[in-house]
Amino acid sequence: MAGAGPAWLVRQLTYLSHNAMFMFVSPDSIRTSIDLPRDLHRRLHEAAARKGCSARQLILRSIERAVEESTPKRPRRRLSLERPIVSSRRKPFDLTNEQIHDLIEFP
Repeated sequence: MAGAGPAWLVRQLTYLSHNAMFMFVSPDSIRTSIDLPRDLHRRLHEAAARKGCSARQLILRSIERAVEESTPKRPRRRLSLERPIVSSRRKPFDLTNEQIHDLIEFP
């Protein structure tokens, strides 16, 4: 490595940069990067300062909110069709599909 400096310095910097990356990143996290326009970057930091949090925290909250909004809402409990929705106190109908079609007027 010509021009890179003494070998011990290169090893030291590699060691430090390798450890520095893992000092701040949780093992459950994935590091990513995005390119922001300067104006958006400035507004991001201003908004974070107004809210009293870091830009990282503001970004994480915003991503979590966006993911939650895009998650389809499912009913907590599915409606069971095993038993009638409204129980009948009378004798049940004994109709075939043909008889039902004859009784209902279709367009």
